[in-house]
Amino acid sequence: MLVRTARQEGDKEQWLLFHKHDEHTVEGWDAEDFPRSVLSGRTNEEVLADPDELWHSDRRADQAAESLRVAVPDPLTDDELSALRDLGSSGTWEVFGQQLRLTNLDKVLFPAREGEEPVTKREFIEYAGRIAQVLLPYLAGRAVNLHRHPDGAQTKGFWHKEVPDHAPEWLPRWDNPGAGPGETQTYLVVDEAAALVWAANYGALEWHPWTSPTTASDCPSYVMFDIDPGEGTTWEEALDLARLHRTAFEALNLRAYPKVTGRRGLQVWVPIRRGPSFADTRAWAEKVSRSIGAMVPDLVSWRWEVKARKGLARLDYTQNAVNKTLVAPYSPRPSAGAPVSVPITWDELDDPELRPDRWTIRTVLDRLDEIGDPFQGVLHHDQTLPRVR
Repeated sequence: MLVRTARQEGDKEQWLLFHKHDEHTVEGWDAEDFPRSVLSGRTNEEVLADPDELWHSDRRADQAAESLRVAVPDPLTDDELSALRDLGSSGTWEVFGQQLRLTNLDKVLFPAREGEEPVTKREFIEYAGRIAQVLLPYLAGRAVNLHRHPDGAQTKGFWHKEVPDHAPEWLPRWDNPGAGPGETQTYLVVDEAAALVWAANYGALEWHPWTSPTTASDCPSYVMFDIDPGEGTTWEEALDLARLHRTAFEALNLRAYPKVTGRRGLQVWVPIRRGPSFADTRAWAEKVSRSIGAMVPDLVSWRWEVKARKGLARLDYTQNAVNKTLVAPYSPRPSAGAPVSVPITWDELDDPELRPDRWTIRTVLDRLDEIGDPFQGVLHHDQTLPRVR
């Protein structure tokens, strides 16, 4: 239906096109029944509470939108990638505006999977540089705990939190005001992409950001759920536990975002607005986890000790505490082939090819090119936790 609108003085006539009823009409369909955007998964109220952009009506149209998100770097250029690949075993790589001294570039950091070549430090550093554009928003403004394996994933690693004295002056960092004697005083904060490359060169094979920002270190921005399979838990049983989480969050009308760990299990992050303490989120997560576990008591143990679980899975809500972390999305894990903790959609739980270590640093970038990043919704901290019994 074409409708001619009232003509304003000096303007040409205006027309509106209305699409009414045709063979695609669904009787009883009401837009009010679908409040969430198909693009972001958020309601208008959630967008209002945590917008991506601020609009300035007094600016030119091409300058009116001010981004409220972390500025991400441009992708590495072919020249930058070639410079890294052409370096000797050690050398200086100019990237993201910094001069980085790289060492032992031909050292094997990840043993080979069957039928593949091992992963060298050079390839790992290249991955850090290429994934930085996607990963930076999940790390920026947060203290990062590094799991270091300087001699490779085939050796025992250790946690490193204190920024070393030899770190470059430009490296972003945070002094923890709550640190006591003997505790970590200064943490790495990956506010710029070069810091991630520095961490990779430093032998950090895993990257674990805090669940609270440095601006409010005692206020979590996520509630964490860790589905930790036991020795006797099959992959299909782990998926059943994840599906129960999916059902629970649908019933609670909460956005929640799953990812495979890169090892054996799955994790779920629930973004929340600032307010609850860690004690609050831990107690809330425990109630949800125990409700889920009660549905399948033969699969879940609530014992802390691995031996006491007798091979059963654990739904670990205890990670909801200050300085407790879960591995970052797109972080590698110290195993053969350099597997990656990869965000998935809830629908992918039903994909028969899904495995917790399906993607590696060699394949996850192709996945991102194909489907994008399904984890972006966790960056919107606009949800309030409903009461659960």
